[in-house]
Amino acid sequence: MVHSPGYLTIVNEARPRIREVTVDEARSRLARNPAAILMDVREDTEWLEGHAVQAIHLGRGVLERDLERTVPDPRTEILMYCRGGYRSVLAADAARRLGYGNACSIIGGFRAMVTDGWATRT
Repeated sequence: MVHSPGYLTIVNEARPRIREVTVDEARSRLARNPAAILMDVREDTEWLEGHAVQAIHLGRGVLERDLERTVPDPRTEILMYCRGGYRSVLAADAARRLGYGNACSIIGGFRAMVTDGWATRT
């Protein structure tokens, strides 16, 4: 997908405020921390088409509204992914503004996870 210049500007402005992790780092973090949450922030239709096995779904469109109810402890480590790693940057930045200092974005998103052999389901 080709992203518009304005959208890329917003994503690139958010990047320095959040942590981004590789697929391998995300896998290691989840293995080390059983309380960590893998969060799919894609649209409902994308989630239904396929998602990581251990993921929970909280679409980017409702993240600010529902994050505190979904993940009550703001200290929780949250590893967010979207399709390609752009929306999850914005989602991690929104989570940070809500007080979730351990939220990060997975570089390359779901596409990179699938390429790396991450277990998925539909």
